Amino acid sequence: MISDVENRVSRKLMWRILPFVMLLYFVSFLDRINVGFAALTMNKAIGLSSTAFGLGGGLFFIGYVLFEVPSNLVLHRVGARIWIARVMVTWGLVAAATAFVVGPNSFYVLRFLLGVAEAGFFPGIIFYLSQWFPAKQRAAAAAWFMTAVPISTVIGSPISGAIMQMPAFAGLSDWQWLYIIEALPAVLLGFVVLKFMTDTPSQAKWLHADERDWLMAKLGAEAAENARTAGHTPGAMRALCDPRVLALSLIYFGTSAGLYTLGLWAPMMIHQYGFSAFQTGLLVAIPSILAIVAMIVWAVHSDRTGERTWHIVIPCVLACFGLVLAAHASGPVAMIVALVVVNIGISAPKAPIWAMPSMFLSGAGAAAGIAMINSIGNLGGFVGPFAIGWLKSTTGGYAAGLYVVAATLAISAIVTLVLNRKANPKPLSAQALPLDNR
Repeated sequence: MISDVENRVSRKLMWRILPFVMLLYFVSFLDRINVGFAALTMNKAIGLSSTAFGLGGGLFFIGYVLFEVPSNLVLHRVGARIWIARVMVTWGLVAAATAFVVGPNSFYVLRFLLGVAEAGFFPGIIFYLSQWFPAKQRAAAAAWFMTAVPISTVIGSPISGAIMQMPAFAGLSDWQWLYIIEALPAVLLGFVVLKFMTDTPSQAKWLHADERDWLMAKLGAEAAENARTAGHTPGAMRALCDPRVLALSLIYFGTSAGLYTLGLWAPMMIHQYGFSAFQTGLLVAIPSILAIVAMIVWAVHSDRTGERTWHIVIPCVLACFGLVLAAHASGPVAMIVALVVVNIGISAPKAPIWAMPSMFLSGAGAAAGIAMINSIGNLGGFVGPFAIGWLKSTTGGYAAGLYVVAATLAISAIVTLVLNRKANPKPLSAQALPLDNR
């Protein structure tokens, strides 16, 4: 039976932490993917081919990956409050500077620097949530946090589309104003983080003493139990070599390839049917509305049942199927239906994936391992958009690139099943992952 203090703590965690980190991620993702709307006029203005645009879009992840683990280790040392504030201010400044690119090379440099600036944000927040939420709430907490991605599409796409219909002003074009306007919230929120975010439960003055004591005892007891049953990996170097970390990285790779393929290319895939920029924004938003519902429902069900494997495999296969449908779409309705399927498929497995690392990693090992999973996984964010751009330039259509991205999701499903089979008795289906850690 759930105690009164547990109910009070759960409510306070839900309302104090999650809305704020969702807002931060909303702004973050908006700054990542507004390039897809900017491209409607920017590509011609600065001379970007489809291949160059896909390469530049993907270079974000090279900078992101290179600095992900070091950034999260610094966060572990100095605390989330200071480091997340730093991340937000620097990425906002770089995102705004993208308004002044003049050709492919400057576009490549700014996209790379945006990845460097933002490195550590997502795994830092996932690590942060693991320091606050008990295990049975962790997938749901991660899901609520990550709903900021489809929400940014639902709200941000129409806004981006509207900005793209602005007339030139102060010597700047529509796509330049898009970058500047949508970068400003990141800088402002960076300073809000310093005032609002609390690093650890022991510092939470917004919890009563009995609530702090209960939460710290609960998290401590879970960490001790997982260390006993799953073989926790506390050290950074050991975590980076842990086969479970490497497997989860590969699983996450496919979902990232699908996510950023949609983020960068969906506006142009819909715009090709003759819609205006604003209409395109509205249509891009439709699939994401359903993805929000699917992500929450799927994560809550995964937490309630304690099952992870099929909560990852089923949506990955669904997304794979949706990408194949998109490759064969012959009109706007078929394309929207396909994008609905893909959005649900790439959104639903993310929370179950991120509920698992803290079950076998702790301390600096958790900071490094979570960052490594996100680093390698987000290489999919480079491969997916670049494959679409390169193959579109080569073949003249989107189909070949969509097949490549579909294949990465099929691989994610297969690796999940292999990991489940190799672990004895039930690695992903349980709250712990008792893989041999030799």
